[in-house]
Amino acid sequence: MESLQVIKQRFEIIGNDTHLNRSLEKAIRVAPTDISVLVTGESGVGKESIPKIIHHLSHRKHGKYIAVNCGAIPEGTIDSELFGHEKGSFTGATATRLGYFEVADGGTIFLDEVGELPLTTQVRLLRVLENGEFIKVGSSQVQKTNVRIVAATNLSMHTAISKGKFREDLYYRLATIEIHLPPLRERASDIHLLFRKFAADFAQKYKMPTIRLSDSAIKVLENYGFPGNIRQLKNIAEQISVVEETRDISAEKLLQYLPSKGTNLPSVIDTKKSNSDFGSEREIMYKVLFDMRNDINDLKKLTLDLMESGDSHKVKEENKNLIKKIYKEDPINLPSENQVEVVRINEKYNDTSDEYEFTETIDDDESLSIQDKEIELIKKSLERNHGKRKMAAKELGISERTLYRKIKQYDL
Repeated sequence: MESLQVIKQRFEIIGNDTHLNRSLEKAIRVAPTDISVLVTGESGVGKESIPKIIHHLSHRKHGKYIAVNCGAIPEGTIDSELFGHEKGSFTGATATRLGYFEVADGGTIFLDEVGELPLTTQVRLLRVLENGEFIKVGSSQVQKTNVRIVAATNLSMHTAISKGKFREDLYYRLATIEIHLPPLRERASDIHLLFRKFAADFAQKYKMPTIRLSDSAIKVLENYGFPGNIRQLKNIAEQISVVEETRDISAEKLLQYLPSKGTNLPSVIDTKKSNSDFGSEREIMYKVLFDMRNDINDLKKLTLDLMESGDSHKVKEENKNLIKKIYKEDPINLPSENQVEVVRINEKYNDTSDEYEFTETIDDDESLSIQDKEIELIKKSLERNHGKRKMAAKELGISERTLYRKIKQYDL
């Protein structure tokens, strides 16, 4: 068995991080077997190196090694690519085609981004893993293949399984041995080594002196998060090698090539939302219902106070704010007595000495229609914003287009 240092030199792997060494040692030990391997890690950490090491250290090293990017093949053709198809099996199938599993018989197949496989293809792959059998698209004949499968993914497989996007039984067959490659931010001591290697390669490629980092620039580089991992580091080294005339790079100069933490994504999304930001018509209906419930509770309290005291002027004075909140009008006008029907129920119990009086208040003028409440909200918002629909839509938490449709629908 070749030593770890020899393997690193052979496959151009740079770094002495403990976790990296552990992953490479695991790959070396599992290589002579036919066990399926799943390589995990973030995008850009160099997962493609592990299957190459496994293949070249196995007894299949003289067989074919085929790398397949599962995420780059359209769903409609991936079964044909992997398992082949018969002539006339679908439109455009003008000849019989051999699939990768047939071509790589006796060798190794590397399935990159295996988490992107459609569920139907996952069923076919599971059969290959279990008994080495597959059927071409458009055929009924079962064929045998003897391939070793090494897969890789940057997804959380347990999350994909819980969401129903990946079969649990297939995961356990693929991940007989799981090898995890650490992200670059967890290999701070290796970052400068990798940068020097990339800088030397680009200096030779573009026929120019090699760039060098100052001590402060090295510290900046090692403390950076590198969301794009090794791929991002290589990209930065190439940019600096081509653009900068001076070969000595300071920390200030290096910072110009390191995206700030807030701009790692293609766009910055403002996660702050206003209290009235509903985003859909359903949510504005919820707001209407909650407002109605609160108004009803306030009316119950006001009515109970009125019945207990019997003095409408006193109740009006003591509940000014509550009345204003309910009716949103000034001056405050309580409902007149002929608008409120008070039903008094005298209920006598066996004990004639105890008498209880129950009252029920019914407000005939209050509409409980959701549509009426919605119309009322829209009208008030338009009045408050002096007819400016854009401002009214923003206040209501709906789009302008939805507001225009509501205005037309209710003929406002």
